[in-house]
Amino acid sequence: MSGDAAIDPNVAPSGDGCVECDEAGGWWFHLRRCAQCGHIGCCDDSPAKHATAHFHASGHPIIRSYEPGEGWFWNYETEELFEAGPELAPPVSHPADQSVPGPAERVPRDWARVLRG
Repeated sequence: MSGDAAIDPNVAPSGDGCVECDEAGGWWFHLRRCAQCGHIGCCDDSPAKHATAHFHASGHPIIRSYEPGEGWFWNYETEELFEAGPELAPPVSHPADQSVPGPAERVPRDWARVLRG
């Protein structure tokens, strides 16, 4: 995987949810983890797209899915998908019982329409 310097396997994730959505009271569809600093951001299918915004602000090019059962990586710079990569510090996903989309108490009833909008 190119950009190995952009991966720090010892850094723990920043939490169970999107940092910016939690601060703003927002919600997300799926979560992504920065492989360099551990920042958890929401995916590009989420209303706010914080994982991509983190890449643009920080220059950290590689993310890993933060969804249970998924281990793929994405390199924003090369637009390459990697089915697997190095093991990262635990936890490797948000809690399995966390709702998707989430968090449940902040997800609007019409969330599917909001995402298609």
